[in-house]
Amino acid sequence: MDFRKAFLSFVFILLLSKVGIAQEVIYSTYDKFDLRTDEYGIVGMSGGNLYTYTYSPGNAVLSAYDDSMTKTATVLLDFFPDKIYQVRFIAYPDKIIVLYQALEGNKVVQYAASLDSKGRLKGRPIELGNTKTGIFGATKVYFSSEVSENKKNIIIYSVNDRGSSIDFDARWLDDNLTVVKRSKATFRAENSLEHGDVNLANDGTVYMSAYTTVGAQNYADQFWVLSVAPGGTRFDAKELVLEDKYAANGYLKIDNINNQVYFGGFYSSKKNGSFEGLIYANMDIAGGKFVTTRFIPFDPELIRAAGARHRNHAFDNYEVKQLIVKKDGGFVLISEVHYVTTRSNYTPGYGYYSFYNTPYMTTMVREYHFDDIMALSYNKDGVREWSSFIPKVQYSQEDGGVFSSYALLNSGGSLAFLFNDFNVSHSRIQLATIDAGGATDIHSFSAEGNDYPDWLPRAGKQVSGRSLIVPCFHRKQICFAKVVF
Repeated sequence: MDFRKAFLSFVFILLLSKVGIAQEVIYSTYDKFDLRTDEYGIVGMSGGNLYTYTYSPGNAVLSAYDDSMTKTATVLLDFFPDKIYQVRFIAYPDKIIVLYQALEGNKVVQYAASLDSKGRLKGRPIELGNTKTGIFGATKVYFSSEVSENKKNIIIYSVNDRGSSIDFDARWLDDNLTVVKRSKATFRAENSLEHGDVNLANDGTVYMSAYTTVGAQNYADQFWVLSVAPGGTRFDAKELVLEDKYAANGYLKIDNINNQVYFGGFYSSKKNGSFEGLIYANMDIAGGKFVTTRFIPFDPELIRAAGARHRNHAFDNYEVKQLIVKKDGGFVLISEVHYVTTRSNYTPGYGYYSFYNTPYMTTMVREYHFDDIMALSYNKDGVREWSSFIPKVQYSQEDGGVFSSYALLNSGGSLAFLFNDFNVSHSRIQLATIDAGGATDIHSFSAEGNDYPDWLPRAGKQVSGRSLIVPCFHRKQICFAKVVF
């Protein structure tokens, strides 16, 4: 273990010191863990310690680590019911809030509890709602949660698409877990509706995207930003006019400082056509209207760059993952190739990480593909400043792509993408960096072999301005890697 820590730290320093992104990697010790039955999570920093979460049936545990990733305490969450359905932690400097759902008979029950900075329960957990599961048991998301950027507002909500209406039911909590407001609101349109991103502003206002779809690709032909204040009973709907275009992969982002809601996505002029460009819009919250809406076509140079790896339908299968708004009014849109295919379990096809699962127990096998990353920078006038394509291939089966996608580190002056680049027989950890001018640099080091764990960058969490925690597996064991950059 000591040799592995020293070797990987040395490799990271050697490869990455010249770009100033990563300086050190430190591993925790291993704990027993089975990916097929157990759960894990990164809680964050509280009381000067890093906390992680692991759950095996009937046994929920918080682990505390110091700066050297040495385990200093283990806290048994013995107030948890026997069957846990979903868990979310919110870390504060002096406490931890845990939102958890439990299976109790034929019901899913939503609870919340407050822990001190040592992970000990403060007071009694509170019940925030329950719903019946039906005859097939728990099969979907029953309660969801959002936290405001300042962590002073929390909502527990359910949202259901019901044909031409969307029903929303929410409870607002403060950071002391006091229920301050409750709301039920419904939005209706002439055609079948779906909801998208749900965001919570620092003032407690909820912003949610809603759209109607057409065609085989389910592109949006109408798009709204819905808002409801704490305790409100009606949605305030602001339509983003699409100008006879069709939107896809919309992404909402709240700017709490300037009171703006931003939207980024792709568009097509045909309801079943390929992506032809970007949509960028911002809505002024105080004015209650969209002040900027831009449809930016892909220029020939960008099409050629994208087609180098995907010649037919160059931008299809890209999904918007992040929208970074710059101080000058420009923006960086980050997207990733992602799609799912199916195959018969009698045909060949095996992913590098498939030994963690048993994909051939079913008649049809779902295959998860997460490939190239595309970052596009535009100025305030909609003129492209630079583009960057980060090549990667990630293929897995029946695991939801748990080892795939990436972790994004935004230092302000540069962007860094940490990911596994793997195929059927090989995997390597890559760190790609993009500077303010769009120059891209990619470094890699080998993490293969019996002594090195398999990283899960997508599940990584930035716990401070310069530290990222990434869960890692090694067969039936789990550890956590701390990346200091």
